[in-house]
Amino acid sequence: MNDFENYLFDASQTINKKLNDLLNLSYFCGRESPGLELMLEAMSYSVEGGGKRIRPFLTLEFCRMFGGNPVVALLPACAVEMVHTYSLIHDDLPCMDNDDMRRGKPSNHIKFGYANALLAGDALLTLAFEIISGDGNLTGEIKSDIIHELASAAGASGMVAGQVMDLMNEKKKADIETIGFTDRLKTGKMICAAGNIGCIIAGAGSKDLHNAHVYCENIGLAFQVVDDILDITSTKDVLGKPVGSDIENNKSTYVSLLGSDKSKIYAEELTENAVNAISGYKNSHTLIQLAHYLCNRIY
Repeated sequence: MNDFENYLFDASQTINKKLNDLLNLSYFCGRESPGLELMLEAMSYSVEGGGKRIRPFLTLEFCRMFGGNPVVALLPACAVEMVHTYSLIHDDLPCMDNDDMRRGKPSNHIKFGYANALLAGDALLTLAFEIISGDGNLTGEIKSDIIHELASAAGASGMVAGQVMDLMNEKKKADIETIGFTDRLKTGKMICAAGNIGCIIAGAGSKDLHNAHVYCENIGLAFQVVDDILDITSTKDVLGKPVGSDIENNKSTYVSLLGSDKSKIYAEELTENAVNAISGYKNSHTLIQLAHYLCNRIY
């Protein structure tokens, strides 16, 4: 691994440790029950399933870049990851994408059953807001702003709307504008929320929030373009999930509309847009490296 990958790995280990603490039975002292124990097992199964923790990393790094203390941002960052994991559990369900594998192991509903997987996702979503609202390191105003940001990104006008549109787009030809709009909601909204939350904690100004949003929106879209490319060029062992599902579902993607080469160029253009949005900040080096790292997954 290079220096950036080592840095990302170390940050993910810090995030993982805090997530493990939050999903330990001791956190729920006085609220124990057999149902809680089963739920914690199912929740932990997906949270501990791997991943590079890109979203909480964004929260920590935007907080750091704008002069905040990333230690203070750690609990909200973990809350962001819990909401993301909830979405993955539900996304894999038979009524959604119907995927049996996630991050190299059976999906939550394969391991624990449909009902428990549904409930584990619900539990992670609600726990995220419990964690933020109870965070003693944040003022009431900052907690309110974070909760509003996260709820808006995850809800009916954000990620959920994107999932609905994604289902609507199956089995029909969608144009590039429709796909882009879908991805900005389904993937991009939560990525933008992750970055914005770090900015809020650091007390960043409106111009800084705008630049962070431009960065996050562009890497979010680039991330999805790269995912579409990898769905036809990578393998299940590398990605940890089935490949070729877009073709199998007759789903319109960037690759099906633009072709692989033009899709790669588009991902690179989006990455440069992201980099340009924040390159003027003296502490932007890590986030610039992240943008290139995410794009370079296709090579």
